[in-house]
Amino acid sequence: MNRVLKWIVGIVGAIVLLLVAVVVALHQWVGSEDFRVRVSREISQAAGVPVELGALTVDVWPLPAVAADRVQVKSNPPLTFERIEARPVWAALLHRKLDISTLYVRNAVVPQDAIAAVAAAFRKAHPEDKAQKKTGAATTVSLPERIVLDKVTWVDTKGQRNVVNATLQLDDDGLPGHVDFAVVQGRWNGIDGKLQRSGNRWALDGHVGGGTVKGSFATAKNAKGEPLLEGDFDTAGVEVSTFTVPSRTLTGRLEAHTSVQANLRDLAAIADVLQSQTKFTVHNAVLHGIDLAQAVKTVGINRGGETHLDTLAGQLATHGREAELRNLVASSGALSATGNITMAADKHLSGSVNVDLAQKVAGTALGVPLVVGGTLDSPSVTLSRSALIGAAIGTAIMPGVGTGAGAKVGDKLGDALKGLFGK
Repeated sequence: MNRVLKWIVGIVGAIVLLLVAVVVALHQWVGSEDFRVRVSREISQAAGVPVELGALTVDVWPLPAVAADRVQVKSNPPLTFERIEARPVWAALLHRKLDISTLYVRNAVVPQDAIAAVAAAFRKAHPEDKAQKKTGAATTVSLPERIVLDKVTWVDTKGQRNVVNATLQLDDDGLPGHVDFAVVQGRWNGIDGKLQRSGNRWALDGHVGGGTVKGSFATAKNAKGEPLLEGDFDTAGVEVSTFTVPSRTLTGRLEAHTSVQANLRDLAAIADVLQSQTKFTVHNAVLHGIDLAQAVKTVGINRGGETHLDTLAGQLATHGREAELRNLVASSGALSATGNITMAADKHLSGSVNVDLAQKVAGTALGVPLVVGGTLDSPSVTLSRSALIGAAIGTAIMPGVGTGAGAKVGDKLGDALKGLFGK
């Protein structure tokens, strides 16, 4: 019995020594300057952009992994990674092949403009990829089964930052089968959700601004064979200013149904090609920066103040960074308004709102057409030139009540004259 025990101890000891020897050998091989330079060169050639690795190490604790520290992709602007850690299939690593089971990315800064620059450089460095697509040739790429993002900072084209934690479980075709994500810092702080794949469709269950966004999206192809993203989502109980921060021009609880479509040919430009159609209602809405009732009473320029609305409803269409509000209807007690407003990519507003305000004078209603201007952060309303003339005439004829009526008549007369003279 003692001899058997000694043999077992001896075998286990030999295995442990062998594993230690393997780890030491791998550490020396991977951590050598020659290996680091060679890996940097090969990655640079593959990416089409210079890539610098600060250090390469083999870790045993808490889990075996091969790690690259202080990685910098020298695009313009650069991509930086404090640590990229690959937990490999060890049997493959012993044969000097790196098959990854889990990939960890920690404390990275990923500018959107850098993604576009790297993608362009990669296409330039690999023009043969287009020929492979045309001929049907396939390139086998070993992708990790799981990707973990730990404090990865996404920087959009305007320099706004969002820090994201996420876990992606990849299917055999390289597309995510399950995703958990959360924004822990930045403009979208507090947003979290899950994605679950079924075929070519992904279901979304997200939490935003105290409410929920649920729906699904799928991938498809257009007539040119380019990849498309199509989806439908329902929003419930979301604080509407969540989507416009840091601006809080409008607050209230949003109920909406949204359809989206985007061409995925260039992922870095998705914000510029995304299109959406939304039917919405905002409950207990407050319009900050404009007092519509005061604007009607003074029949002039109005900045500042706020307008409380019981209900605000309409349709929102977006084309990239531009947005258009159509069939806008608002109501609150004696005040009602309709209109159409457009927001340009630089957040400048244009459009018009017709506001009616019931008066205590029997049988009268004070109302004027207002031109919307300013920006999303500092909106303004004013009368058109023709409406101002009409308001002045109305005030002279019938002070008080005639002001609003004159503004309406003047605005209509101005439109008729534009049509008559082509101006």
